[in-house]
Amino acid sequence: MGDMLIEVKLFAGLREAAGTGEIELELADGATAEGLLGELRKRPGMEKILTEMPIRVALNRAYVDADAKLSDGDEVALVPPISGGSQVRAKVTDGALDVAAVVAEAGHPAAGAVVMFEGRTRDVARLDYEAYAEMAEQRIAEILADCVEAHGLTGAVAEHRTGPVPLGEASVLVAVSAPHRPEAFAGAREAIDRIKAEAPVWKVEVEADGSRNRVEGTLPEADPR
Repeated sequence: MGDMLIEVKLFAGLREAAGTGEIELELADGATAEGLLGELRKRPGMEKILTEMPIRVALNRAYVDADAKLSDGDEVALVPPISGGSQVRAKVTDGALDVAAVVAEAGHPAAGAVVMFEGRTRDVARLDYEAYAEMAEQRIAEILADCVEAHGLTGAVAEHRTGPVPLGEASVLVAVSAPHRPEAFAGAREAIDRIKAEAPVWKVEVEADGSRNRVEGTLPEADPR
C-alpha cells in the first residue's frame, strides 16, 4: 500500500498544544479520520488534549464522522468546541417562551439533527407554576450538561415558565442538537424526563370556574455526596 500526504489545520487550544497551526502527515492509503487522530496523539503535547477535548473533524471543509476515509491531498481541520457554539443554557422565567429562538440557540454547525420538546397546558383553563427559580436553573443546567456528555450533543437549551400558563401555551421547552437523530432523540428524552423529576417546580391546575387542584409529584432523591 502506498502513502498519502494530508494537510491538517489546527485551531485554538489545539494550535497552542501543537505549537503550530498546520501539520503535514503521511498516512497509509485508506486511512480514516480516526486513524489520523491516532497518529496525532503520538506527537509531543497532543495526546492529552486530543483525549480529553471533544473534537469534530472537518474534511475538505465539511464536518465528517471518525470513520470517514481520507484521500491524498485532502485538507483536514480539527475543530474544537466553537466559542458561542456548543450552547448549553437553562432559564426559568415568568415570560412567554419562544420556540423558534430556543431551537435556533440549540443549533450547531456540526449538528445534523435538532429535536424540540414543547410541554403545553391541556385540559384545564390554565396551570399556575411556582419554582425555586435559582435552584431550578442550576439543576436544569446540570441536567443538560449531563445529557451533552452522555449522548454527544452539540447543544442543549431549556426554558421553564412560572406563573399562570393559559390553555395551549408552552410551559417548558427543551431543544437539543446532535450529529445524528438517535442521539438527539435520546438526549431530549432524558433531559425532559429528568427536568420533570428533579427541578424544584410545582403546578396547580385551575379550572374555568376558578377551582384549583394541586398536581401531586414525587420527592427527588438525595444527591450523592
